Amino acid sequence: MLEIMRNHPILLLSPILLAGCAASDLPRTYVAGTVKVPPVIDGSLDDPAWRDAPWTADFQDIEGDSMPTPRFRTRAKMVWDDEMFYVAAWMEEPDVWGTLQDRDSIIYNDNDFEVFIDPDGDSHDYYELEVNALNTQFDLMLTRPYRCGGTYDIGWDIDGLLTAVDVDGTLNIPDEQDEAWTMEIAIPWASLASHANRAVPPLDGDQWRVNFSRVQWQHILVEGGYARKPGLREDNWVWSQQGAIDMHRPQYWGRVMFVEDPPGVRSYVPAGDEAARTSLRRAHEAVLAYSAANGTLPGSMEDLDGLWDPVHAPGLLDPVFKADADGWVLEVSCQVDGEVSKSWSIGPSCKVIESK
Repeated sequence: MLEIMRNHPILLLSPILLAGCAASDLPRTYVAGTVKVPPVIDGSLDDPAWRDAPWTADFQDIEGDSMPTPRFRTRAKMVWDDEMFYVAAWMEEPDVWGTLQDRDSIIYNDNDFEVFIDPDGDSHDYYELEVNALNTQFDLMLTRPYRCGGTYDIGWDIDGLLTAVDVDGTLNIPDEQDEAWTMEIAIPWASLASHANRAVPPLDGDQWRVNFSRVQWQHILVEGGYARKPGLREDNWVWSQQGAIDMHRPQYWGRVMFVEDPPGVRSYVPAGDEAARTSLRRAHEAVLAYSAANGTLPGSMEDLDGLWDPVHAPGLLDPVFKADADGWVLEVSCQVDGEVSKSWSIGPSCKVIESK
């Protein structure tokens, strides 16, 4: 929330005020409640800790609502305590299979479930975890999105990570039809603290950028086992759509509000910066699209007319684009009584910088 909002309610830039904004353009949201007794990480979702935690919305295609509905249903739950962030996933699946057994293998070459976390929402220094049906883990930290020059550190590990898988059916047996597979994940807060750039564990009401992805391959049977069908790429089903086949766009990830109440008690409170961040994200995509099409940067925002859908909200100013020999920056600001109170900017590194 903007600090100034306590005295100027007009700056509540709620998503409901975003003119011309399709529902799929906004990040999905979730309220994660605290639990006194943590779930037992065995893959089964019958723990009391999960009972009152709501399911997320069903996963959708990574590109958004314009794409076909996923063939199989996927949904997740989240809870937390002072030690851990807990995630549960349920994945409808008639054929549960996996091949990769070595830790830090490229797990998305199997069907998998993935977690992405950007604690401070600046699109830098974020975390990724992938787990397949064999409960093989692949965790890494990324400096920034790949399209913005990002690199990754596979040597980084989530110290104390716990994951488990349970299969409603059989694993790697083609002759039997399965129903689903479920997963439980426990991520120690301490493992995320080094690059969180904010309070860890979260404070009551804090919101983090989080997303989930399910990679699903069509398969063939090979000598009684499973293999990916040649010539076909994977399906990517996600909680909060990305607008492209690219999970590494943290500005599109969902927003999880952590509360100290039990699961299912509190409702989500729209983030006060959502309109500004949506405006910045849309304008940023337009800058990248213009540059790719023309081989040069735009001269001003006028060059981007028709490439993006402006956001209109009380107190929100139009984006400003500036470029010089040292680079470029895109900035969005909000104002109170004619004075700029807060700004958000982004440049070639894709880092979102918030300033007062």
